[in-house]
Amino acid sequence: MRSDNPNVTQSITQVIAASSLGTLIEWYDFYIFGSLAVIIGQQLFPSDAGASALINTLAIFAAGFIVRPFGALVFGRLGDLIGRKYTFLLTLVLMGGSTFLIGLIPSYSSIGYAAPILVLILRLVQGLALGGEYGGAATYVAEHAPVGRRGFFTSWIQTTATLGLFLSLGVIVLTKNLLGAKAFADWGWRIPFLVSILLVGVSIYIRMKMHESPVFTKLKAEGKVSSNPLKESFQKKANFKMVLLALFGATMGQGVVWYTGQFYAQSFLENTCKL
Repeated sequence: MRSDNPNVTQSITQVIAASSLGTLIEWYDFYIFGSLAVIIGQQLFPSDAGASALINTLAIFAAGFIVRPFGALVFGRLGDLIGRKYTFLLTLVLMGGSTFLIGLIPSYSSIGYAAPILVLILRLVQGLALGGEYGGAATYVAEHAPVGRRGFFTSWIQTTATLGLFLSLGVIVLTKNLLGAKAFADWGWRIPFLVSILLVGVSIYIRMKMHESPVFTKLKAEGKVSSNPLKESFQKKANFKMVLLALFGATMGQGVVWYTGQFYAQSFLENTCKL
């Protein structure tokens, strides 16, 4: 069912744009690490590490995925208690701050194994932030959308993953072409990480102007906000079955196909085919 009120339509458009922009930037932050895994491995581990440097770097990249479900639980609960808007801002700051700091961490030659350990910690923070951001954005848009159009409007959030990958690759290619391959491998790889702070600043500015979702505002005014969202969600058998179905029936296979196609393929081209 479509709303005929232009103000409602405009409001939904603004909500989708602001939510999608923030989520796109968080995906950008999350993906540049995978796109630069080969170079980062050379910086974080000994020069004679060989293939183990890349394998360990990819393991650090994977660590961000392991904690994503916990981020969804933590920030999902936080969003149910204090609202979507402030949870959005928190995940943006955590993600943007972690990405910026990765760009500042000294190489292995300067601080030894403290370098990969620090990056691992920051990747875990990134995973937590993305886990909260993505689900929170979809919920926020759904709570603004008119009945019968929620699936369509929240589908825009899904496109941000692909756009975030394109943005990360675009910034990397542009920086490498401007600096040259040698300078980029030496220190220029840090620029895509540092640029993130500017993107996050823009997103925070936009999201500060957003209002809380009408559904949450109504529930809060009526005193119906859940005191224990996790317990209420997972203790119900029907809800738990839906979670398992979504995880094992859809998203797990989708995740394998997506990340194999996007990141293993790139790694294979760079390391095996030597492109």
